[in-house]
Amino acid sequence: MDRKHTLKLAGLFLGFALAAGLGIANGQQSAPTETKGVTVKPLAAVDLRPEIEGMGGRQLRMRMVTVEPGGVFGIHNHKDRPGTVYVLQGTITEHRGDAVKDYSAGDTWSEDKETTHWIENKGTTPVKLITVDIFKQP
Repeated sequence: MDRKHTLKLAGLFLGFALAAGLGIANGQQSAPTETKGVTVKPLAAVDLRPEIEGMGGRQLRMRMVTVEPGGVFGIHNHKDRPGTVYVLQGTITEHRGDAVKDYSAGDTWSEDKETTHWIENKGTTPVKLITVDIFKQP
């Protein structure tokens, strides 16, 4: 391959690389790993050891999670910790991979072993969530 062809290919490759980088900078945001503006209040818990055979070391728990305006619950998964969420107040935005969905008061969602997600409060009022999950005690 001659020098002219090599330079054209290099320029084309560089152009694609820059376009891809600008696409990330202009629309896609990376998932936050830190949680901020979130408070968690335990509401109830049941030790599952005496309730269900084979559930030793597990607890069914209910919590109220408050996400302040601008608050974020960083990316996490639910492997070994299935749960459900009920939106009590406000609107929360959930990010699961490329899927982004808003949930408002009265809405629910489930979290299973395949769930990896993060949530954020883009609004101006606190969001209150009721979460129920099966938790492996430390």
